[in-house]
Amino acid sequence: MDQDMEQRIWEFIDGHCTEAEKAVVSRQLDENPVWRNAYEELKSIQELLRQEELEMPSLRFTKNVMEEISRYQVAPATKNYINKNVIRGIFSFFLVMIAGLLIYFLGQIHWTSSSTGNLIPAFNIDANKLSWGKLLNNAYVNVFIGINTILSLILLDKYMQGRKKLDHTGQWTKGDSA
Repeated sequence: MDQDMEQRIWEFIDGHCTEAEKAVVSRQLDENPVWRNAYEELKSIQELLRQEELEMPSLRFTKNVMEEISRYQVAPATKNYINKNVIRGIFSFFLVMIAGLLIYFLGQIHWTSSSTGNLIPAFNIDANKLSWGKLLNNAYVNVFIGINTILSLILLDKYMQGRKKLDHTGQWTKGDSA
């Protein structure tokens, strides 16, 4: 009812209502103090709107803002302050760790040669010597492998983002777009 009352009063003030509606609103304003108070508030708001001159932005507003922004120094691109040698060092560390883990697993295999005369030696895995349950059930090894896998995927993603990309002008650029 409150919104309906306000809507009717606005239409009454603006002169957008019929004669019957004007009569109803006039009667409510004479009899009901709530309607009278709302009418006074809305009438004062309308007067303020008529008195105040709305400021329009200048035609060069956008250009002025952009010129003001260009006066300030923009932060450099990330490729300028990230040392690539650090990234390469981290990458090589993970490669060495993964290679070491593979060498350790291969060292646990019992290699035997057969006298069949084949050029490729046959190997048999000694079930007593190689226990995958002991190697892969260790929580520390599982955490280590998981962290190495995740970090190597992140490193691969960063490397792929740094490859050549097509920028918005249609030119090929090198580096990441932040």
